[in-house]
Amino acid sequence: MRFQRITLLFGVALAAVLRATDALDTAVRPDTGSSVTVSTERSDCSVCELAGVNATETACQQSRLLTPEQEVKLRFKCSEPVEQAFSVSVSHTIACTKDSCSPASAPVQDLLSDLPRTYIWELSAPPKTAVSLDPQGKGLSKTTTPCPDGVQLSVSKSKSDPEEQFCLGGPTEALDVKDGAVVKLKMNPKMTVGPRAFTVTPIKGRTMEVTVGPETEVILTRKPSDPECEVCSGGDCSDSTKTITNSDKLQLEFSCAKPQNVFTVKISGKIACTETSCSPDAAKYFLTSSKNSGPPKKSSYCRGTSLSSLSLPGQTNVVLEVPKDQDVDATLFTATAAKRGSRMLAITTDSDTKVTIKRDPPGPDCDVCVTQDSKQTCSHKQVLRDPKNVSVEFSCSSPQDLFTVEIIRDIDCSTKVCTGNVFQTEYSMFPDFNRTFIWDLKVTPAQAFQLHFPEPGMRQIPNKQLCPDDHTYSMVTYLRTGPATIGTFCKGGPVSSLLVRYKGRMFLEVPGTRKQDPVDFTFSQGPHNEMVAIVKVNLPRGVSNTSFITPNYPADFPDKEEMRWDFVVPGMHNYSLSFTDFNLPECLSDDVVLEYHKSDKKVTKLSLYDAQPKHQQGNFEMVLKNCATNRTLPGLTLSFKVSLMRSGHPVLCTVDLSKQPALSVQIDKVGSDPYCEMTIDSKLQTKINVASGTKAKLSFLDCPNEDVQLRATQLIECQSSSCPEQVLSTPKLDSCLPMPLHNVTWSIVMPKHSTVDLTAPVGTLRQSLPASGQDCTGPVFLHLEESDGESMGEFCFGGPIQKIQAHTNISITGKTSDFKNYKGTFLNVSFSPEIHETIIYSVNANPLGPVLLATPNWPRGMSPTSTVSWIMSVPSNYEALLNFPNVSQPKCAERHTCVKVQMLGHEEELMSRREDEEIEKLTIPQSFYLNVSNCEPEEGEFGVVAEVTLQKKSNLLAIILGIVGALLLLLILLVVVCVVMKKKKQKLSKESSIYMGKGNIFRPNDRTFSKTRSDNDSHVYASIDETMMYGHLLGDGTYSDSDHYKGIQTDSYNTFTGPTDAPALPTITEPETEPELDQYHGFLQPADTFMPPRPRTPINRQDSLGFQDRRMMDNELYTFKSTGEFNTIRLSGADFEPQPGDTVSEEL
Repeated sequence: MRFQRITLLFGVALAAVLRATDALDTAVRPDTGSSVTVSTERSDCSVCELAGVNATETACQQSRLLTPEQEVKLRFKCSEPVEQAFSVSVSHTIACTKDSCSPASAPVQDLLSDLPRTYIWELSAPPKTAVSLDPQGKGLSKTTTPCPDGVQLSVSKSKSDPEEQFCLGGPTEALDVKDGAVVKLKMNPKMTVGPRAFTVTPIKGRTMEVTVGPETEVILTRKPSDPECEVCSGGDCSDSTKTITNSDKLQLEFSCAKPQNVFTVKISGKIACTETSCSPDAAKYFLTSSKNSGPPKKSSYCRGTSLSSLSLPGQTNVVLEVPKDQDVDATLFTATAAKRGSRMLAITTDSDTKVTIKRDPPGPDCDVCVTQDSKQTCSHKQVLRDPKNVSVEFSCSSPQDLFTVEIIRDIDCSTKVCTGNVFQTEYSMFPDFNRTFIWDLKVTPAQAFQLHFPEPGMRQIPNKQLCPDDHTYSMVTYLRTGPATIGTFCKGGPVSSLLVRYKGRMFLEVPGTRKQDPVDFTFSQGPHNEMVAIVKVNLPRGVSNTSFITPNYPADFPDKEEMRWDFVVPGMHNYSLSFTDFNLPECLSDDVVLEYHKSDKKVTKLSLYDAQPKHQQGNFEMVLKNCATNRTLPGLTLSFKVSLMRSGHPVLCTVDLSKQPALSVQIDKVGSDPYCEMTIDSKLQTKINVASGTKAKLSFLDCPNEDVQLRATQLIECQSSSCPEQVLSTPKLDSCLPMPLHNVTWSIVMPKHSTVDLTAPVGTLRQSLPASGQDCTGPVFLHLEESDGESMGEFCFGGPIQKIQAHTNISITGKTSDFKNYKGTFLNVSFSPEIHETIIYSVNANPLGPVLLATPNWPRGMSPTSTVSWIMSVPSNYEALLNFPNVSQPKCAERHTCVKVQMLGHEEELMSRREDEEIEKLTIPQSFYLNVSNCEPEEGEFGVVAEVTLQKKSNLLAIILGIVGALLLLLILLVVVCVVMKKKKQKLSKESSIYMGKGNIFRPNDRTFSKTRSDNDSHVYASIDETMMYGHLLGDGTYSDSDHYKGIQTDSYNTFTGPTDAPALPTITEPETEPELDQYHGFLQPADTFMPPRPRTPINRQDSLGFQDRRMMDNELYTFKSTGEFNTIRLSGADFEPQPGDTVSEEL
């Protein structure tokens, strides 16, 4: 019994241990050239290899080395979470020569991403060979603490040496290592950096050739703190100092690419100079030369120096003094006549420019010559008015040491409008002469002119002083009492503009030793102004002391004149004004007054002895008014200073994210203002990060909104494929934050074997492609990135894209001009089953214009080995014209790029092209599928821009059937018309004539009658065809010229039955012919000649067609020939019924 209890207790304990043990099974296949080690430091944990279909554990160890290119199934067993108990080490070697490295990049295999990984590259290089590590544009920043993104890079000379730690993202573009190094990349679980961590390139040194004379010494020096670099010549190398003397075409080899950034060069030489006396054993020459003007020039020289020749102007006397007991050579010197050294310059200026070239007359013998109208004039001074393509010649070789140049430009706006003229002082003439640029400015007496100085403005200095950059500006105005110097100015200060009355002159002085770097100021006409000048001053932020002086200082301010300074004071600052020096004149009338004007207050008038404003805020104007002074005594002078300081009122804000576990806030100082201070929990920071679920106290001192940037980051994580759709909207932040929200980033983490689906909340999306003319204009801008930092592109609303599907975790950064007033949402996010491609775009083609499709991150290339697809929907009555206007192909190291086109619902491919094949245009009759895939590039990048244009389908069968149908319908109509016409002709042919048995036989065309028409019944018709009554007139153009129709009558009529006693008509015997079918027969039965009877209509006889009024003329137009009562004759042979109310005679 006791043994059974012990056994039961042991079983329960073993089951508890097994339940507490956590196991993870996975398959791993290391790449070629890598050494992968999986290990744990816990004794109760192990990694086991599984074999067979039943996954039998074959070997369990605390550390296991995996074989490259061999897939192995591993099981991690531990009571703790595997990401806390195990780690992975992946080692590589990179061998470099002086020219290249193999491999050229540091590969990063994405394996065992659920565990912390350390990638190690042992970099070897020849001695004294430097290698550059480039993190592929991500930049690096040095650190001593763990990186916030969980990815950290370290570099050391060897495994035992201390390491330098770096985080991704920073100003350092590349790292240079020498003689090899060990590089490590540590990543937390689930973090990725892409297929390559960095590229490796040997740094090739620089070679140069130098020649050094015998009296010259060149010393190259490198400080120990500078980057390592050696300089070698003839096998002699040094990394600190190199001295070169008396060398001809010496080859210097530097081990670094940019030695000019490392070494400093010092050049010293020995130059022999003549003095007033020589050593006792040397001969001495005394020379006296005469000039064109002025006294002769005397000089002396000693023999035995490096001076070999002299150039002397004019006549020269030479005296040689030889010491005692010293021999003299047979030839003391040689004299040759040569053209005097000269210099020629070409001048081209504007028509309103005058150039003056002059020197002091007592100076050296050198003239300036100008040729005009084939006449040359030479003098020590030349004035060129409106010079155009003029050549100036100097009689000496170095005239820049003797002459000064004035370039005067006349700006007269008294007769024309001058607005916004930019005065550029960049003249190429006389580059090494002392130059003075002068602008003569003039407007109408009722106006003033204004000079605007661009950033960084100007600052005033005491008159007659020079600026540090040797560009000294002066402004002079012309008053009724004479010229007055408003001030002297240097570049870089708070003065932004000058308003000067009527007429003035602007000076710029530049010495010949200084290259021109002037201020391009703007000139414009201003309103009428009675003051000497108005100076506008924009005081800088922070603590400052700015000095100003009155015009002509230290001379007198003009009598009865006024001067004004307009000061713009930045917000949250106090100003104070104080005098550094002033002198009050003796006033003969009025007083000297200072007036202070502020927009919200009345004018304050003070004397120079009163206390001036202190610790005030806001913009103000200061006006100085002078009196009429006693000019025998010193006049008014004033030098004052405006001091500025911060008001010192910080903005406090408590950011509470304790109830928002997925939201974090970042605030960056982006401006250059050194006086902006940000603190978090009383710690001064330039970057503030309030983590999700925390609470922080922030303060901001003198930080304008444009100098700080507020960003929010929200995490959206889905653990299963059944997650509901998420709507991306602006997160709610604390209202105490003084700056507006700059952008919001949503980090989307999808579940395994799933896809992220993105759709616009309303409408569609459009990809921004500025280089192709398809840009986004707002109001919302969206930037999409993959989890490894690769950009997917910029997007906005209103385009052809219906949906974006990504098979990766992505981050979405939304931006709008005003988050506070934007009430809409940004995107809808949902999750769907896994796709094979990296990204899929669902696109609707637009009949109104072409649709541009671009690969992610355009114009840069796609990620290596990634695949992108577009599902293009084409309307049924359209076809798509697919064109590829821009394709960039790489040189592939592995696999091939591919561009594939396939119609939806069809298995065959319309096109499939690799990187070495040409991509042609396609016309696709229905919706289709476009797929592009990248290779592993060796060099270059793969990117595609496709253009889809819709055009209506041309249905040839429908057109042919329509034409055939129209022709068939036309043929049927022609047949019907022919049948109807034939029947009508047959009916008309039956009514041609009628034979009456009473009377004599006659032919129908015989119109010989025995009595007149009024006395017989020849005018009586059996029937009258109303449609044919006037038909015969249509073919007779002469009817208007005849009384009646004289042609053959073709109407249907009955032969009249005349009296039997009339003379018999002549008998005509005609040959009898056999009747023929389908021939015309002149006589038919009477019954066949009648038209269907008309219905009975109640009309009078005089209105009937069966009667004719005798009053009418005997013609077809029936015009009346007489007046009177109706007198009708009968025309019709039909019997008429009695007319109501009348008695019808039987004679009728």
